Amino acid sequence: MSEKGQGLTKKSAGHVIVDTLAAHGVERAYVVPGESYLDVLDGLHNSPIETVVCRHEGGATYMAEAEGKMHQRPGVAMVTRGPGAANAHVGLHTAWQDSTPLVLFVGLIPFEHREKEAFQEFDPKAWFGTGAKRVMILDHADRASEVVAEAMFAAMSGRPGPVVVGLPEDIIRNEISAEIHPEIPVATGGMTVTDWKALNSALQEADKPLFIFGGNDWSHEGAADFTRWLEEHDLPAAAEWRCEGTVPFNSPSYVGPIGYGRPKPTYDLLEETDLLIFVGTVPGDVITDGFNVRQNWDKKNFLVTIDPSLRGRSGPVSHQIVAKPDVFVRDLLLMDLPVKESWKEWTSRMRGEQEKFAELPPAQPSEGQAKMATMMANLVESLPEDAMVTFGAGEHTNWAHRYFPTNGYASMLSARNGSMGYSIPSAVAASLNYPGRRVVSIAGDGEFLMNGQELATAAQYGATPLVIIMDNQQYGTIRTHQERQYPERVSGTQLLNPDFALMAQSFGGFGVRVEDDADVPAALASALRAIDENKQFALIHLVVEQGVKAY
Repeated sequence: MSEKGQGLTKKSAGHVIVDTLAAHGVERAYVVPGESYLDVLDGLHNSPIETVVCRHEGGATYMAEAEGKMHQRPGVAMVTRGPGAANAHVGLHTAWQDSTPLVLFVGLIPFEHREKEAFQEFDPKAWFGTGAKRVMILDHADRASEVVAEAMFAAMSGRPGPVVVGLPEDIIRNEISAEIHPEIPVATGGMTVTDWKALNSALQEADKPLFIFGGNDWSHEGAADFTRWLEEHDLPAAAEWRCEGTVPFNSPSYVGPIGYGRPKPTYDLLEETDLLIFVGTVPGDVITDGFNVRQNWDKKNFLVTIDPSLRGRSGPVSHQIVAKPDVFVRDLLLMDLPVKESWKEWTSRMRGEQEKFAELPPAQPSEGQAKMATMMANLVESLPEDAMVTFGAGEHTNWAHRYFPTNGYASMLSARNGSMGYSIPSAVAASLNYPGRRVVSIAGDGEFLMNGQELATAAQYGATPLVIIMDNQQYGTIRTHQERQYPERVSGTQLLNPDFALMAQSFGGFGVRVEDDADVPAALASALRAIDENKQFALIHLVVEQGVKAY
């Protein structure tokens, strides 16, 4: 034992890992258990960290990824070797493309069995090396706390992302000094004098400036300060795809979402504006419609990101400010600019378009089959100010983009890599993080069955989301592309679904199936009552027509 560790209590490396996570502020770990990391599970037994036992490794990593979006610390997932690690890969890809801090612990075969084709053996660095910021293997028990601290730091530093830590089952049982490695400070950057002057000058010269906000590296305070500054200066801000809420839905500065299926009011914004300022994100594939929009080199773009490499960036860069959003906003607050009449007119025009776009359809049901428009109109009118929404991928998500009032940072949780199956795990994580808050998950029928089993996790731990399944008996987004490219040749997109309401009831929640539009208001009222009075999750199985879109 080193001189530094003399006289300290000894613990197994697995227990020290848990203690280090607790010291770093981790509140819960999303796990699918395995014999490969039993000592870590034993360490969690008396730990302040809540152990959330999930039903699938994909669900566990989605929950951890969602937690990373809600906070500025990494979400933590734990899975076992081989098949467990393979199942977890989808959450890693989401964290990589969405720039979400995540640490995935993977139990491994014993050190001595390595490279013998042992049961469930795989090479973590070969599997995860291209889709994680770092892949670390704990080959020396004495470094257990150090490796955890390094993993947490790597997930948060620079452009946030996923880190994988491999835990050989024999190594984590070794006894070591219980000394805990301290947190490693993360650099946050900030505006230099040159940056400040350049942005100040560019804004004063612009008649139609536009801010685009995105990413998962904000605090609630930073988002609120940013919104206040925009409103004081009559400046507009649009949301990166599936990042709504940082500037609230009800803010006079919010002018809508930009991304796939973008609404017409924001479709031409990127070309019309004479100054773009990206904060927390960059003009990537989705924002630029496949690297086509805003590509002329004479366009003026300011990029505010802590990533000096500008990974994923497309088009011109007039100036880069290396800063995390909160620190940029701290410096931005010192910039008191005279408000131009052209700014007022520009912002007012775009805000007016957004308000028209988000105007609710009639809440009164019509005759015939159930309609998502009726559901959204009744739902939105019932929501508190701090409601949250989660969803995965599919055309059903556009109902949330258009109508759901996201009024605060991280009030929309989704997968910007287009991953299906995200809606339910992220709703469970949101509800566990914010007990008593209204969490709504809007899922498609195809997407729900990819991780709907995590409703069992919701029931086990008291999560109470409202789940609305839009059942149109098909993979709707793919059908839309199919009709465009292969008209009248429907193939591989149609679904025959179970009764999702009965599934919800079997998991211990409230479930109701709705086929007639006239029944929508009563079903919603019953579901909300079940959540508020019985403290259980609720699911509405809404059977709708095919081909009806939000926009």
